[in-house]
Amino acid sequence: MTDQTPSASTPPPLPPQSAADAARAADPDDTGVPTVRGEVNEVGRGFFSALFDLSFRTFITRRLASVFYFVGLIAIAIGFIVYFVGGIMNAISLMWLNVGAGITGLVATVIVVPVVTFLAIILLRFIIEAVVALIAIAENTERTAEHTKH
Repeated sequence: MTDQTPSASTPPPLPPQSAADAARAADPDDTGVPTVRGEVNEVGRGFFSALFDLSFRTFITRRLASVFYFVGLIAIAIGFIVYFVGGIMNAISLMWLNVGAGITGLVATVIVVPVVTFLAIILLRFIIEAVVALIAIAENTERTAEHTKH
């Protein structure tokens, strides 16, 4: 058997640039979302060409993630208002028939509806983040495959 370890006299290989240069060159906004460059009319064309790309080589999910999140938050807020106001109105109307049931309905509405709303917001965020992460993995895998072709 031969010893494959480098000798103590040879220094390890150094990276091509210093850590300070690498930190300056790094993108501080490393979210993976492409920045908008070029003319405004070209940005719209890029989106619509990606939208109607039948080969699905271009992803639009990352561009629309914030829109989906905003729309989801609005839908959750509307649901919160409907169920909260409806629960309070039902509890008040139930108090005329049975005071204990009305108070129980009121307390349940005040506790359950905000908790379920909070959990719905968390679930919406998890789903959107998972989809964006999956798209980022696909894009990075494609980029890696392009760089490893011989």
